Amino acid sequence: MAKKKSKREYVWLECTECNQRNYRTEISVAEGSPKLELKKFCNTERKHTVHKLRRK
Repeated sequence: MAKKKSKREYVWLECTECNQRNYRTEISVAEGSPKLELKKFCNTERKHTVHKLRRK
């Protein structure tokens, strides 16, 4: 039998300082899932900043 695909969704990671969407990632969709916050490199700011989850 074919394996069922898990429920996953593409989302953007947006810089909190310049509000630019720099990264696109895939997350699993689950009820009550926490907001994603990662410290990533921002090309426009040229430093590591906090990036928050944004849906398109």
